[in-house]
Amino acid sequence: MDEPHTFDGKHVLVVGGSSGIGAGIGAAFAARGATVTVTGATADDVARAQADPALAGVRVLALDVRDDAAVAVCIAAIPRIDVLVNCAGIIRRQEEHDPAVFAQVLDINLNGTMRSCAAARPKLAATQGCIVNTASMLSFFGGGLVPGYSASKGGVAQLTKSLAIAYAPDHIRVNAIAPGWIRTPLTRALQDDEARSASIVGRTPLGRWGTPDDVAGAALLLASPWAGFITGAVLPVDGGYLIS
Repeated sequence: MDEPHTFDGKHVLVVGGSSGIGAGIGAAFAARGATVTVTGATADDVARAQADPALAGVRVLALDVRDDAAVAVCIAAIPRIDVLVNCAGIIRRQEEHDPAVFAQVLDINLNGTMRSCAAARPKLAATQGCIVNTASMLSFFGGGLVPGYSASKGGVAQLTKSLAIAYAPDHIRVNAIAPGWIRTPLTRALQDDEARSASIVGRTPLGRWGTPDDVAGAALLLASPWAGFITGAVLPVDGGYLIS
């Protein structure tokens, strides 16, 4: 068995990997020998990723995961895919009770994940590769201010289990990580709210916010040979928040 911390010769696509958790995952795979492509939703996202020293040597592409044709073209342009990581996502706190905003969140977070998985399936079958989706602790409980985000992440968890069954004949493993409170631009407002941050840390048994590196470690594990008999799993990476 190859060591799980080396990915020499492997080709990894991180959809939504231009910042935050996705960038941390892309950088972690690249540091361990993989050829990595990450995507960002806009030209500005791409420019920021290209200027990020942690992503030096990583290919950066623009991709709107709401666009079926764009997803197909992007994946067709990548000759080989051993690992697909789906990290594209948005959250619109206090706005998601508007059905239009709710639908937008689901289209990116859930439908976008499905689009990428479906488009990449033939290439993953060719390499007997794997998929790592991004669920959330909100896959397990509700969020009154974010019904769209919560519904989308619950959907990602169930999609992961369903595709694990459907893709197994192609020898494609499908798992998900479920991050808790992670220091990223997506959670900046909560980090900056002293009372809310203290409440989060106080409930977290490990007593701190998580980092993109914490989540990257879980993604590396699920993509490694050490997880060769794991499929359909949704792995919390939350410092114990869910059990407290």
